Amino acid sequence: MDLGASGGLRLSAMTLVRLASGALLAILLNAASNSLNQIYDLEGDRINKPARPLPRGALTVREAWWFALACGAGALGLAGALSWQCFLVVLLGAIAAWAYSAPPFRTKRHWLLSNLTIATARGLLLIVAGWAVTGDVFVGPVWWEPWLVGGLFGLFLLGAASTKDFSDMLGDRAMGCVTLPIRFGMENAAALMLPSFVLPFLLLILAAQKGWIGADRTLATLLGAVLAVWGGYVAYLVGRRPEELARENHPSWGHMYLMLMTFQVGLAIAYLR
Repeated sequence: MDLGASGGLRLSAMTLVRLASGALLAILLNAASNSLNQIYDLEGDRINKPARPLPRGALTVREAWWFALACGAGALGLAGALSWQCFLVVLLGAIAAWAYSAPPFRTKRHWLLSNLTIATARGLLLIVAGWAVTGDVFVGPVWWEPWLVGGLFGLFLLGAASTKDFSDMLGDRAMGCVTLPIRFGMENAAALMLPSFVLPFLLLILAAQKGWIGADRTLATLLGAVLAVWGGYVAYLVGRRPEELARENHPSWGHMYLMLMTFQVGLAIAYLR
């Protein structure tokens, strides 16, 4: 009996170590992605965000490159130590981060490709990578489940990610980036964003009720309902005066990040049940 209890404790400790490694992996990959983005957005940041380290001269481009490479290598190394599945997903995420910011792709220049890349890297693949820390995402009877869940996060970010583009329009134009509000105008861009604040959460309710995901049905349904109502309110804020999104501190910014965190934590709780 003691041996069994001891084995259980060892297993729990190993799971905690893997989860902590996964969290560190996500931090490193995000740091590498942000550094890469700021290197290639330096011209625009001098206009939009002059207080950042590179525009104000607190950091050189060479130093930023070393930081980005070190963080990226650390993330890939950790992923490889966890599993081949985790490594492959993180590698795909790193490629997507490169494609968003750097030539020859630099998808940030195109309003649709930009949002698709963000939705894929920070929505879909981030969730799948987290799942791969302790589970299967390419093999097994329900390998598709993390991709379904990650797809809901990606659908949210597909529209919600554009909230940042309104306040960056001046610098984006200077760099030749045709973002959603630049391409369609503020009012039309806001209208195009709105479904992403509600639809993913209605689909979460559907997935829970149909048994497509292994999360607790009641908790997942409740989470979807709360986020759908919340998203509807944010959509109202965005649609009421879209020109106010050009302000850095527009309320929708805070709501978007809080919704994303609530979605992540709430769904984790629903899976733990």
